[in-house]
Amino acid sequence: MFSQQVLDIEPVATIADISNAIRRQVLQQLKRRGVVVGLSGGIDSSVVAALAVRALGASRVIGLLMPDRASADDSLRLGQAMATALGIEAIVEDIAPVLAAAGCYQRQAQAIRLVFPDYVDGDPFKIILPSILSTERLNVARLTVKDQTGHERTASMRLEANLQLVAATNFKQRVRKMLEYYHADRLHYAVSGTPNRLEYDQGFFVKQGDGAADFKPIAHLYKTQVYALAASLDVPDEIRRRPPTTDTFPMEQTQEEFYFSLPYQHMDLCLYASNHGVAAADVAPVVGLTTEQVERVFRDIEQKRRATRYLHTPPLVVHSVAEVAP
Repeated sequence: MFSQQVLDIEPVATIADISNAIRRQVLQQLKRRGVVVGLSGGIDSSVVAALAVRALGASRVIGLLMPDRASADDSLRLGQAMATALGIEAIVEDIAPVLAAAGCYQRQAQAIRLVFPDYVDGDPFKIILPSILSTERLNVARLTVKDQTGHERTASMRLEANLQLVAATNFKQRVRKMLEYYHADRLHYAVSGTPNRLEYDQGFFVKQGDGAADFKPIAHLYKTQVYALAASLDVPDEIRRRPPTTDTFPMEQTQEEFYFSLPYQHMDLCLYASNHGVAAADVAPVVGLTTEQVERVFRDIEQKRRATRYLHTPPLVVHSVAEVAP
């Protein structure tokens, strides 16, 4: 019978398994001396950093904190708290000047003005998607902006505006990854990715941005399972209680609002059910939805997989090229 317990794991054994894999992959396969982890103050990067310390020791792990103008105040503070708890070196790189020089903020404003011509530079904004639960909706993004008085406006985005705003915002993930590899190169370290299974499967990452890494130690774990490991890895309570956020746009925003449509606990169960052929009628009472709503979620899972397959696709070549023997 389908239940929430399908996602139960044995934390001690899982931590040992991943730690052994990190040692093997970093030291033997990649032949690097340590690991660089981008710390966001969120649960995934915190767990990855803790696992790296378990595997290699604190002296072989660097935590990189990379705030910009849109970063939440808590992100830097919590990332530093995690580094302190682990006893690892924390390096702060303010990426706002790089983003400004590349035109990130200017290009964002240009895209926003395609929707709101009177938009004022610096006013907070975010992109949201309509809920999948209320109706079989068109997946049309909506833009919300807030002026200096606190007044909010929301309107549907034309494809041109949506694509430009996302493209400009993707500078952030790519600049962050550039800095991660800078520090990895100078130390002869490997770069760790931090996506969980839900993010990895559903394409919730930027190609050659946060999608780029030398290894991804929690990509097989559902987010529910990541939280289970966090308790055993002594991740600070404040990080474990923090709702998953995008920390991408200036307005506060959850991952549910921006991409997944459901709380991660329910998305994990729906993804597991989809992966294992569990009927929507069996899933519905467990996640508190109707059978029809779960079927919509199943269709959305497959649609996201199709739409983001490009993100997983390696560079294409005309003819096969022989790989160098290990």
